Amino acid sequence: MKPNILIVDDETPHRAMLDTVLSAEGYNVIQAEDGDEAIELVGNQFFNLILMDVRMKRIDGIKALQQILKISPQLPIIIMTAYGSVDSAVKAMKSGAIDYITKPIDIDILKISIDKALTSQQITEENALLKERLGEKFDIAGIIGRSKPMKRLLESISMVAPSDANVLILGESGTGKELIANAIHQNSYRKDKPFIKINCAALPDTLLESELFGHEKGAFTGAIGKKMGRFKLADKGSIFLDEIAEMAPPTQAKILRVIQEQEFEPVGGTSSIKVDTRIIAATNRVLKKEVEEGNFREDLFYRLNVVELKVPPLRERSDDILPLSNYFLAKYTKKNKRQISGFTPMAMDLLMRHDWPGNVRELENIIERSVIMTRSNTIKSTDLPATLRGEDLDKVTEPVDLTPGRSLKDVEKEMILRTLEEHNGNRTHAAKTLGISRRTLQLKLKDYGIT
Repeated sequence: MKPNILIVDDETPHRAMLDTVLSAEGYNVIQAEDGDEAIELVGNQFFNLILMDVRMKRIDGIKALQQILKISPQLPIIIMTAYGSVDSAVKAMKSGAIDYITKPIDIDILKISIDKALTSQQITEENALLKERLGEKFDIAGIIGRSKPMKRLLESISMVAPSDANVLILGESGTGKELIANAIHQNSYRKDKPFIKINCAALPDTLLESELFGHEKGAFTGAIGKKMGRFKLADKGSIFLDEIAEMAPPTQAKILRVIQEQEFEPVGGTSSIKVDTRIIAATNRVLKKEVEEGNFREDLFYRLNVVELKVPPLRERSDDILPLSNYFLAKYTKKNKRQISGFTPMAMDLLMRHDWPGNVRELENIIERSVIMTRSNTIKSTDLPATLRGEDLDKVTEPVDLTPGRSLKDVEKEMILRTLEEHNGNRTHAAKTLGISRRTLQLKLKDYGIT
């Protein structure tokens, strides 16, 4: 469906020109000659965006803007103002305009502004729809994800969390399986009860059994007193068993008994302890293969795998790299008391192109390191590890790679990103060095997927 754009301007030739340009771009354009007509139209039909002049005869753009946003608070409005009318632009932005452009209109800038506004509106609507699907009270517990794979995962969490089913979370190391477990517990009816976590790979078998089920005094050498186990601590709540595939067969048998009979015996004990605990388990292994190879009990696998959730690796959710990077940048600049504004385009390009075998954990580690090591107020490509930069980008002063077979577009992209890097991301200075307009540079970066 074509987006509906309302053009509001009391100058008929200017309005007609904008209609022609935007119609050619594939938009469905409606015209209004003054603010009062625009208010009436918004009250009667749907628009995706409004492009409105400030100075009009009957009702000016600012007053019309304020009235329109009372009717449709989320409607994006771009204000057109005469060159040098800074006060009008500031007033428009304070009143709720999403952007402003100056007359005479630069068509390329207008297209960028409209595209940006519509994209932002689409994301807002998608988030609102997701929130509606997940429910107003759904707590994503610090999960950052706007990509399609993560949205699907969040929807699955919203459905399984309110149940009392055991959950098996699968995913590579560093994908954030513990965050998913947190979200399940925080959105269950057990959320006000304990949420106990244990990494099954972090302890030897004998100690793991003691940690899970507790022990009596004298049960083994070093057991100088009675100890309560994690399952008892998690009574009426949830327990998260991370790296479940590392558990030894005898401990697996005890876990199976807890699931089937809701009871267990402490190490060295003779009486059973009753518990009501929801089990959330996770592994980075293919658990079904472990079953086939005899390393994991098949009956326990099916008891744990009532609901299976797969956490996508970072390479399959590239839309999340930028928001995750910005989140970690804010986190570690605050922690290390640094003033770092963001990433240069070349640095962000390298982050976007990396395969991320260590997933989100690797990304977080790299951002933290870069925050600590950079001497600039932006993260440059040279602040990133050599594994991301590659040998040909190890030094931005090296000649541009003109190897036969490279496309002109690739060479141009490398030259533009390097020039931006040299100017610390300043697009005006970079454009001057490259001998192109700032507008042309903006369009090139947009084509590269860098904003």
